[in-house]
Amino acid sequence: MKPVPRALLLVALVLAAINLRPGITSLAPLIERIAAELSLSRSFISLTTALPVLCMGLLAPLAPRLAMRWGLERTIVLCLGLIGLALLARLAAHQSAVLIGSAIALGAAIAVAGPLLSGFIKRYFASQMGRVVGWYSLGMAIGGAGGAVFTAPVTALFGDAWHLGLAIWAMPALLGVLLWLWLPNQAVAAEQQESGGLPWRQPRAWLISCFFAIQAGLFYAIATWVVARYHEAGLSMLRSNSLLSLAMLMGLPSSFLLPWLAQRYNARYPLLLACGAVTCSCLAMVTFMPRFVPELWAVIMGFSLGGSFALSLVLPLYEAGSPLAVSRWTAMMLFTGYSLGCLTPILTGLARDLSGSYRLPFAVLTALALVMTLVAWLLGRNRRQRR
Repeated sequence: MKPVPRALLLVALVLAAINLRPGITSLAPLIERIAAELSLSRSFISLTTALPVLCMGLLAPLAPRLAMRWGLERTIVLCLGLIGLALLARLAAHQSAVLIGSAIALGAAIAVAGPLLSGFIKRYFASQMGRVVGWYSLGMAIGGAGGAVFTAPVTALFGDAWHLGLAIWAMPALLGVLLWLWLPNQAVAAEQQESGGLPWRQPRAWLISCFFAIQAGLFYAIATWVVARYHEAGLSMLRSNSLLSLAMLMGLPSSFLLPWLAQRYNARYPLLLACGAVTCSCLAMVTFMPRFVPELWAVIMGFSLGGSFALSLVLPLYEAGSPLAVSRWTAMMLFTGYSLGCLTPILTGLARDLSGSYRLPFAVLTALALVMTLVAWLLGRNRRQRR
């Protein structure tokens, strides 16, 4: 079998990563309009964000088993195909059942693809993990930011047809299918199949999962509701959307830069701690002083959230030895992380419905960011004790 050029492998990885977020973040600029047009409550419409995240958690443990059966590369092809079909289904998203069903399909595909892409990095880029994870997380940040930034303009371009603005994101997924079909499919080596379970008995796996759960919950709650929070505080809808776009865009440089710095200076845990503290401070400003230089806090918060997500992706790569073992650690992280994190946007919307204001739910998000900072400190402390 002729070796595949590293550059092509990296392009395939980044393209797959780009497709893991737009199906979720593209809803944020339109969520209030969709809720009003379909006569849905905020807690119900938040399911379009929460259900994919829940599926991304519950179904993640299937990833290593599917890779053993079909091969890592072909399983990823199937995931990209399902993402494309789910997004095409949003052409009929004026039916709320279709909107919710597409969200479930998206979550299922992302659930399986996420752990396998980490294993893909371990298989082909074991000596360059920090740099390649930087590209991987940058791809996800591009997809997430693209969904948040371009959906509203694309919707306007299509005559204000929001279902077309949502369905357009099927195009990069279908392009990803074509590229990944070019890659040779490699079966998992027999020696890597000895243990099919997840590392439930590893305390560090639980700490990593806890950190991931909180940062994921914060990201999806912010992506879903921060526009509404700013608008409630008196900012125009245009400015509120621009603040979300700014935060998403700032995840691009941090997603690439922080994993690189973490590997170069062996500073994963100090950087995790800093990201947690900065996120907590920015959320406090959004909660209590949303009109005070909001662009500054959006920039800093986007940078810290993007960085904390990218750094959390690095952690399983340093805890496990083989590609399949990395997939298992990542599957546990995603399973526990997303299963818990999916509750955050739902509870945020429910708290808004009950309290009549976004101030209380955002105060709770600020407290969660403080807990995330504590977990980052414990991860670094436990690592020092093990030396």
